[in-house]
Amino acid sequence: MFKKSHLTKIAKSERVDRSFLERQLAAGRAVICLNTGRDIATPPVIGEGFKIKMNTNIGTSTAHTEIKDELKKLEVAQEAGTHTVMDLSVGGNIPSVRRKIIAQAAVPVGTVPIYETAHMVQKKKGDFEKMTFDDLFAVLEQQAKDGVDFFTLHAGILQKSVDLMKTYKRTGGVVSRGGALLARWMQYHGKENPLFTHFDRILDLAKQYRITISLGDALRPGAVADSTDQLQLAELHVLGDLVHRCRTKGVQVMVEGPGHIRLDEIALNMRMEKKICHGAPFYILGPLPTDLAAGYDHIASAIGGAIAAMAGADFLCVVTPAEHLRHPSVEDIRDGVIASRIAAHSVDLLRFPDEWEHDHQMSLARARRNWEKMFGYAMNEKKARKYRKKKNVPMDICTMCGEFCSLKISEKCDLLK
Repeated sequence: MFKKSHLTKIAKSERVDRSFLERQLAAGRAVICLNTGRDIATPPVIGEGFKIKMNTNIGTSTAHTEIKDELKKLEVAQEAGTHTVMDLSVGGNIPSVRRKIIAQAAVPVGTVPIYETAHMVQKKKGDFEKMTFDDLFAVLEQQAKDGVDFFTLHAGILQKSVDLMKTYKRTGGVVSRGGALLARWMQYHGKENPLFTHFDRILDLAKQYRITISLGDALRPGAVADSTDQLQLAELHVLGDLVHRCRTKGVQVMVEGPGHIRLDEIALNMRMEKKICHGAPFYILGPLPTDLAAGYDHIASAIGGAIAAMAGADFLCVVTPAEHLRHPSVEDIRDGVIASRIAAHSVDLLRFPDEWEHDHQMSLARARRNWEKMFGYAMNEKKARKYRKKKNVPMDICTMCGEFCSLKISEKCDLLK
C-alpha cells in the first residue's frame, strides 16, 4: 500500500522500527491518511503505539464564506502543530474552497462529504431531503479525485435508531450535523441510511484512491446528561461491524468517538471502542466532561482529551473557545490547537523518552532563567515572548517574584543542578 522508503521516513519520525509500523498497519491498529494523488513527505501515522495526533476543523459556514479566512486558519493550525485538517465547508463555492485547502495543506485533509452533498442538493433541488445516493456518490468521487485523504462517513446511524429517538428523547438530541441530515433524510423517505446501504460501493472508491474511512459517530452525546446512553452504544456496535467490512475490503479505517462524556466514563468509553471496534484507531471529538465551559471549551476538551489519551485514544479533534458559540476566528484556531497539544503531550511525555527530554530541557532553562531557550521549547513561542516583553524588567527575573525569585534563592543555596 505504501512504499518502503515512505514507511522508513514515517518510522524514523516516530522513533520506532519500520517492522513495528508495518505490523500495526497490517493489523488495522494504525492508519496513514494519504490519497494516492497527494505527495506528503512524512504523513502522520495514527494509532496504537505512536504519538497522539491532532486534527483541526476549518471551512466556510453559511454565514462566513470567505476562503482567505480559512486559508489563514490552515496556516495558523499548521504553524501551531496540527497533524491533519478537515474541510467542513457548508457555504460558498465548496469545491473551490476544498481544492485551495488541499493545494496549500502540508498535512492530510479530510472532509464530511454529506455536507457538500446537502449544500449542492439544497441549491439545485430546493431541499436537501431530495438527495439521492447518486448525488452523494458524485461528491465522493469528485472529492477523491481532488485528493481528499480521509472521509468521515456517518454510516452507523440506522433507521431503527431514528425510530427509537421518537420515544427515547435526549437532552442534546442529535448534535452531529451529518447525523442530523441523514436522520431527517431517513425519516422523510422511510429508507435506510444510504451510506450504510451502499457502503461496499464507497469502499471500492476509497480503495482505488487509498482514502481512509473515518466512521463518524452520528449519535455521539451532545450533553453530559446523554453520556454513554443506549443510542450511542447501539451505533458503536454498528461501527464495529463496519470496521470489519473496511478491513475485509483492504481499506484503512478509524472510528470517531464522543462527544460530551462524564469524567468517570471517559476511560470506559475508550476501552469499549477498542474492544467493540477491533482495536481500530480512535478519533475523539473532545470529549467534553462539562457543558458549562462556553468560551473555554478548548480547556474542557483538553481535560477530557488527556484522560481519553491515557485510556487509549489515538487522535484528538481540536475544540476551540468558539465551540457552541460562533464560527471560529484565526486566534480561536490557534488556542484550540495549543490546548490539544497540551493534552496530547501530557500523555506522550509519559510514553516516549524524547518527549520527556523536551520537558527536562525546559525545566533546566527555567531554573537558570534562560528565556531564549525557554521560548524555543514553548508550544507557543510568540505568546511566550509577548508575555515576557516588558520595559524596565531585568532579564534575570520575572515580575511575579521579582527580587524574591525562588530560583535565584535556590541558586545561592546551591540547590540547582
